[in-house]
Amino acid sequence: MFAQNEPRVDETEPERWNAYYQATSIGSAHGNFPALYKGPFSLRNTPEKEVSLTSTFFLAFRPAHNTFLILNPEIAGGRGFSGVNGLANQYNGELPRIDTATPKLYPARIYMTQDFGLGDERETFSSGPNQVSGTRPMKRYSVTVGRFSLTDFFDNNRYTHDPRSQFMGWSVMYNGAWDYPADTRGYTWGWVHELHMKHWSVRYGSAAEPRVANGLRFDRRLFRDRGDMVEGEVRYSVREHPGAVRLMGSLLHTRSGNYAEAIRLSEAAGTTPDVTATRRIGTLKYGTGVSAEQEITKDVGGFLRLGWNDGKTESFAFTAIDRLVSAGLSVTGTKWKRPNDVAATALNVSGISGVHADYLARGGNDFLIGDGALRYGHEITSESYYNAELFHGFWVSYDLQHVTNPAYNQDRGPVWISSLRLHLELGKDTFRRGRK
Repeated sequence: MFAQNEPRVDETEPERWNAYYQATSIGSAHGNFPALYKGPFSLRNTPEKEVSLTSTFFLAFRPAHNTFLILNPEIAGGRGFSGVNGLANQYNGELPRIDTATPKLYPARIYMTQDFGLGDERETFSSGPNQVSGTRPMKRYSVTVGRFSLTDFFDNNRYTHDPRSQFMGWSVMYNGAWDYPADTRGYTWGWVHELHMKHWSVRYGSAAEPRVANGLRFDRRLFRDRGDMVEGEVRYSVREHPGAVRLMGSLLHTRSGNYAEAIRLSEAAGTTPDVTATRRIGTLKYGTGVSAEQEITKDVGGFLRLGWNDGKTESFAFTAIDRLVSAGLSVTGTKWKRPNDVAATALNVSGISGVHADYLARGGNDFLIGDGALRYGHEITSESYYNAELFHGFWVSYDLQHVTNPAYNQDRGPVWISSLRLHLELGKDTFRRGRK
């Protein structure tokens, strides 16, 4: 969430609690682009301008030596292009937090983590959002229970994981082919177990799914409907340059539909296919993903993400992507005497399965794409940004995205999307620097 460029407090000072704050506003625009036709879930091909706003308090407590409590009240509001429709790789990573244009207060995170040490060796952590300074067991088994985003624990990547300071495209910031359990705002209820060792970790999570696709209310029948994830992580160094590789698998149990069945029913009835009409209890969706990061020099790093899911089942909680390749480079501004600035670029290629494409070509809709017809092509997005720290705790970014075949449709686009992002961070270090 926050840039971790330096320790935020003296690392010998363990904290019992801390408080941080962030506010992010993103203004985005796109112009006219060619389109042979449009459907109910198309990106409008006339100019649009929209703004999003999020504001979060990060409250962290350590009531006991190896126990942590996290509370994050959050306010979010704004709008996305075309009702957040018409793109698989949506352009603004803050949009999942937004339920209505009017800002609303809600609990983003309420969870507890308990560490169980597996030895005497400990590692040191600096103060930061949702992290108190002090030590934790180097080798530990940790259990987290409560409300959170699964992306807090899974599919991490040093160079692209936070749309408030890094890449903003949905399937660049996270693995777009991972239809991770979440409500409209990107959060869920569940638990995560992690075995953390010095050079590797294994984690498992199970969390509530929404009742319907892209829904705000959760299905409480967790023994029947839920999402299960497992991930292995290996950390290493190449000539003192750190890197990591993470392999994740997911099995999602939902009351959702099947594209092939929707097509069969529509052929029999002579109607347009509707995947929502085929929703069945106990539908399974499985997938896998890889996230890799590598520091190349002290100021240059690269990343790679690969994603895949079965492509048979209704897009349900994140976005309509079944196949994913995403890669990019990130450069800090040390050489031009701007060490807290970052320039980065990425290429993202998203795809869907054959039956999914056939469903859309016949006029079917997912919850955020559907042009009424389809001449299939991969949705290809190039994204570049420059994030500049104007003064301590305040950043301004310019982000530019070029989307070819929006919503996998060669009959629409390409489209250019430009965004201006303002990001404020406040915490203990902000006030300490102000006194110097």
